Amino acid sequence: MRILLLGSGGQLGARLAELLPALGAVTALDRPQLDFNRPESLPALLDAVRSDIIVNAAAYTAVDRAESEPELARRLNAEAPAVLAESARRHGSLLVQYSTDYVFDGTARAPYDEQVPTAPLGVYGATKLAGEQAIRASGAAHLILRTAWLYSNRGHNFFKTMLKLAAERDRLRVVDDQIGSPTYADLVAAATVDMLRQLFQTGGLDATRTGTYHVACAGRASWCGFARRIVARAALSDRVQVEAITTAEYPTPARRPAWSVLDCGKLARDFGIRLPDWEQGLEQCFADRAHE
Repeated sequence: MRILLLGSGGQLGARLAELLPALGAVTALDRPQLDFNRPESLPALLDAVRSDIIVNAAAYTAVDRAESEPELARRLNAEAPAVLAESARRHGSLLVQYSTDYVFDGTARAPYDEQVPTAPLGVYGATKLAGEQAIRASGAAHLILRTAWLYSNRGHNFFKTMLKLAAERDRLRVVDDQIGSPTYADLVAAATVDMLRQLFQTGGLDATRTGTYHVACAGRASWCGFARRIVARAALSDRVQVEAITTAEYPTPARRPAWSVLDCGKLARDFGIRLPDWEQGLEQCFADRAHE
């Protein structure tokens, strides 16, 4: 198969670039070859690089900055995926798009499945949801994979920030009243490749298993709980205190859902894929870090 990977330099895209060649010939693009800030430039690229699968790992993910850059966030998260979807429809390709738990408002107390109505609280979640909607409306074959609290040993993320701060300070104050599922990006990449392998195992696309899926680690934690586990696993607990605070004590430009745990039962039923508990995912991240 011919596979086009967009955003190959990100924490998810970099791992996809390593795994996707098992499925076929991969064209991996990132800046400067790829300008999502100008969605109108994409059709020519997509026509030149004809692919059976388009995997879009590029996105605007600065949750707080999106509040002051809504148009830029919309171009990257909504308009660009709409262009990709139209190309996928014209060329008969499958589009894989990543989305977020922040499409939900956080008022639930049970894990969100794919059927729960969306209600994003901020610009980031709203633009990601607009991207989802454009893809569904296009008529293109697609996988929309919602994930949560993504981190890895690459790029900028909560995991790396906590390690950096713990090396510099003896006290960290971290929000304890937002609950989600910390998810190791490499596990999402592996799940994506497994899904694609199953979808094309008979040669053609099994369209009965396309659509929207939640792909996140099992279990749940607060940001504070996640931080404490990172600090403990890094053997810094004796020196670094992680103090629990409320969201009100740490105001940010963007509102975040208080609860954004995802129900991944559909992924297990349709593909037999179950990501491990988030603490196991963190262990794997540390193990991979030791070998880098």
